[in-house]
Amino acid sequence: MNPGLIVKLRPAGPWRIGSGSGARNRVDAIYHSDSLYSAVCWAMARAGMLDEWLDATARAAEPAVSFSSCFPFVEDVLCIVPPRTIWPPATGGISARLRWKSARFAPLDVVRALLAGSKLDEALWSLDGASECLTPAGKPGPFRDAVRWSAAVDRLTGATERHSTACLEFRAGCGLWCVVSFLDSAARDLWRKPVEAAFRLLADSGFGGERSRGWGRAEAPEFVEGDLPDLILPPRPAATGLMDDEAVLDRLVADLVGGTLEEPAPPASVEPSQEPAQESAPDVSLPENGALPANGVNGIKAEGELAAEAPREMGGGVAVLEEEEVAVAIAEEVQPPEPQPELALQVSEGDAPHLHWLLSLYTPAAADSVDWQRGAYAVLTRGGRVESPAGSGELKKQLPMIAEGSVLSASQEPRGAATDVGPEGFPHPVYRAGFAVSIPLPEVR
Repeated sequence: MNPGLIVKLRPAGPWRIGSGSGARNRVDAIYHSDSLYSAVCWAMARAGMLDEWLDATARAAEPAVSFSSCFPFVEDVLCIVPPRTIWPPATGGISARLRWKSARFAPLDVVRALLAGSKLDEALWSLDGASECLTPAGKPGPFRDAVRWSAAVDRLTGATERHSTACLEFRAGCGLWCVVSFLDSAARDLWRKPVEAAFRLLADSGFGGERSRGWGRAEAPEFVEGDLPDLILPPRPAATGLMDDEAVLDRLVADLVGGTLEEPAPPASVEPSQEPAQESAPDVSLPENGALPANGVNGIKAEGELAAEAPREMGGGVAVLEEEEVAVAIAEEVQPPEPQPELALQVSEGDAPHLHWLLSLYTPAAADSVDWQRGAYAVLTRGGRVESPAGSGELKKQLPMIAEGSVLSASQEPRGAATDVGPEGFPHPVYRAGFAVSIPLPEVR
């Protein structure tokens, strides 16, 4: 568990997020973590803290601060790229009215429900095709793709050339959000204020492309402080101390089999002289600790297991109920709900591999131990052009990276690394951040 922040950005105009193809008439819906890191580096340089920032992140063995990618939100509903191991959800018992696999983004509540083993009620959700977001029924998507037209003017000849640029236009109350992960409490105390200041500066100056036209700006950022992974996957509520129906059933079975359940009083209409002779129930042997056998469901033995034991005596022609029959009789009185899977975070034990859900782009570090034969991941290639006072416009080296939503199998939490993608002979390194912001996936028991 480490400190973190959720940052919410409400755009004040169009945003230009370049697509992987580089085409100007295409736009992406995710502001990727490497681009966000680059923007924060620009803000740190304006504040005169670039060297200290690079020493704490790109040049460090473990980055003091890592960023997730920016995902859309719809009012109070945070959407995210769901883990590839659970998406699209199984359609067993669900009609095919909603095309789950067409949703690129799903609300966090949906992800939590799927990780808890619950089934989705498609009547509560709708798919917004333009934004590829799964939204609550009746709510439109957070943004729409749009094309803005402009005219380039040659100041010498007066000739003009009309061209178009794609952008995202956000609905009121919607925007983008991301996670800031600090290495530890010391890193949070040192870098929280500078990181928040960098986001405020970027909200005024702009994220992404076409900033000279006023695109990419946002209202004052909103910060929510907490701990990871609880900010994304909150723990289950603590036990209330009350027994549910299933626990009551188990208690009744244990009491009856153990001979501690009191016999009911005879009906008032029956005279004592007319009562049938009562035979004492045979003793039922239990383990020394007094617990029921571990085999079977809820302590009830499976069918066929009692036959191997010594037969019980029958007294006075009155048959004594076996434990199975007792359980059935009580089950008719108390009907427990279907048991829900228990959500428990994985605890690393030694070198046992566990699953980690990526919220950022990721480049493996030398010390990361990822089992590439397991998990579920996608690879995308990142490129672009250099933007630096030392020279702009040159192509960066292309770098394959693991995409958001991938699930990696690793014995330890992946850290990631920053790679120099600057052109050959460039005056200074050009870092592409591949630091991992990951959430350990819970086990469903």
